[in-house]
Amino acid sequence: MHTAAAPRASDDSLDPKAMREPLSNAWYCVGRAASIAGGKMRAVALNGEQVVLGRGSDGALFALRDRCPHRGMALSRGKFDGDTLMCPFHGWRFGTDGRCRDVPTLSSHDASDFSRIAVQRFPIRESAGFLWVNPHLGPSDPAAVPALPELGFTPAGSLVVELEVEASFDLTTLSLVDPGHVAFVHDSWWFRPSKELREKVKTFQPVPHGFVMTSHATTKSSPVYRLLGGVPEVEIEFRLPGVRLERIAAGEKRVANYTFATPLSANRTMLTNALYWSMPALNLLKPLARPLMRQFLTQDQQVLQHAQAGLDRKPTMVLLGQGDLPSQWYFRLKREALEAAREGRAFDNPLTRQELRWRS
Repeated sequence: MHTAAAPRASDDSLDPKAMREPLSNAWYCVGRAASIAGGKMRAVALNGEQVVLGRGSDGALFALRDRCPHRGMALSRGKFDGDTLMCPFHGWRFGTDGRCRDVPTLSSHDASDFSRIAVQRFPIRESAGFLWVNPHLGPSDPAAVPALPELGFTPAGSLVVELEVEASFDLTTLSLVDPGHVAFVHDSWWFRPSKELREKVKTFQPVPHGFVMTSHATTKSSPVYRLLGGVPEVEIEFRLPGVRLERIAAGEKRVANYTFATPLSANRTMLTNALYWSMPALNLLKPLARPLMRQFLTQDQQVLQHAQAGLDRKPTMVLLGQGDLPSQWYFRLKREALEAAREGRAFDNPLTRQELRWRS
């Protein structure tokens, strides 16, 4: 893969402001699918927009702008009967397609036509046990959007930890592709028992909308890997907009450790860590694993928030060495996605196969 500097403000072919914002045409994790079971609605933030999620009586998902066009009231504060959402301010009703169905305060003498009134809809999907929303408002080719994460096996159990980070989406996403921080931020007995820095040599190659650290045998020194037995094979993929997929296999045993970054606002990002496994016996370890996962994510949260404070004072980064190349690749992928959308062409991954060395 070729190296590249961070985005240049002098590049006239692309609005520099766009490089500092999350991609508009992409799928973002907005919570667990189970959170809207049983006819429940749920309000979420997505890149500064308030969205209400739900599932109709027919099982179909919906995602609408959480704002009644009448007086701006949050529809998520109202009632949902499985077919329509009722605004709690004046009782206006909207279908799950966003169309206004009823304005009960109108009299028989009103000539007002409310059939053209609608709340903005957003595409929503379910995958890997999560809900995904695309905030893009215009038409788009589905092939131009990074694919949703999926599981390649039926999990016997799973564990999910979510944590809000007071940091930008870009800075938070960089932590998903940064191998150098692990030895210093995640210095825990259960994750990294060896305190010695060692040189790592890994092969990376491009995949659609991202890159992958190709499958390799890993050390069994970590207590996590010892649980699997044998010599686990690990593959780690990153794809736009902010998705890290770690897949671990030892014989027939499977573990997947997925991490998603979701922009809530300009300087607030949700980190979601989902751990799945195929061995039922591991369900017994969930009470122990949950606080360890939260500790791991909290370590990222704290260091990212301090780093964001530094970037707020001086918004520049010095990316140095092969360990920082994945961070540069992230910016190259993001630039290509923006340019491809602007030019109306297919995404062309600018990366090539490359071997990287760093100490960790």
